Amino acid sequence: MNAPFALTKSAISIAELRDPNEAQRIEAFVAASGGTVFHRPLWLAAIERGTGQSATGLIAEQGGMITGWLPLTELHSHVFGRALVSSGFAVGGGALAEDEKIAGGLCDAASELAMRKACSSVELRGGTLPSSWDIQTDSHCGFETELAEDDEAQLLAVPRKQRAEIRKSLKGELEIRVGSLEEDRAAHYAVYAASVHNLGTPVFPRALFDAVLDLFEDNADILTVLHQGEPVSSVLSLYHGGAVLPYWGGGTYAARHLRANERMYYELMLHARARGMTHFDFGRSKTGSGPYNYKKNWGFEPRPLFYASWTAPGAPKRDADPTSAGNSAKIDIWKKLPLSLANLIGPHIAKGLG
Repeated sequence: MNAPFALTKSAISIAELRDPNEAQRIEAFVAASGGTVFHRPLWLAAIERGTGQSATGLIAEQGGMITGWLPLTELHSHVFGRALVSSGFAVGGGALAEDEKIAGGLCDAASELAMRKACSSVELRGGTLPSSWDIQTDSHCGFETELAEDDEAQLLAVPRKQRAEIRKSLKGELEIRVGSLEEDRAAHYAVYAASVHNLGTPVFPRALFDAVLDLFEDNADILTVLHQGEPVSSVLSLYHGGAVLPYWGGGTYAARHLRANERMYYELMLHARARGMTHFDFGRSKTGSGPYNYKKNWGFEPRPLFYASWTAPGAPKRDADPTSAGNSAKIDIWKKLPLSLANLIGPHIAKGLG
């Protein structure tokens, strides 16, 4: 254990995540505290393996017991700068603690750690947020609902207009495949890369998806929709705490008229229920965006997400949001690149987005 930060009644230290016993202790704390999948040391390990961005974190302890945990990814990017992010490549994270005082101590320790590591900012994607930091309350919303008791009830739970689209997809010549074999991974990456290129953002390295699938094992899989043997929609999902989270998904141009995305999400709901899941977590979307409205059309109620960031004195605020106004010109340029070129250079840029 590294030298502790003397900031609260609980001693705060940098976690030794490469110690299997330490990682397991934190995993147990996350599970007992109702933390998200992005609080898990396993998530940090997958990110590190798949992108090269270092896994770290801070733990608070009292009497030999963990009382708080702040997962962190140390991001290094020539384009977007250096930052500690909780959690990297995630839509959740932040301090998980027994009380606000401990959470505040973890956040203070994170800003001190950032200075030590020459990182200009700390970003928290959830958890208890320090009032003195820059807090965002209206940039993104999350979407989650309970799964229905059977297939027909699941269909009827969807509003009428969107339900009609699903019914049309059920009549189409579409095939569903679920797994994590090489053919599933290759199909998913091809579809996902094309999808994000159409949106104007660089694709993550395939090594990231492989790392998540390899480390999460049965708690992650890929569902792909095929038309005449060709993948048209595909999603990599995580399973945690009774919920399925379709995390990295997309579709080709053909998916739209085939209504393959509608079929994909509906089939994932059925698949997740068969796996014993009780909730469907549709992830986050930028407030008022197209994906935001798409999820509302499915009957999901938006829930505002709260984020916070700390910036070192004199440093500019980090902007790694590909949908921000400051990056709109870059998006327009990226859309015009040939897909082969975008897939070649995109991963080198995207692994610094975090």
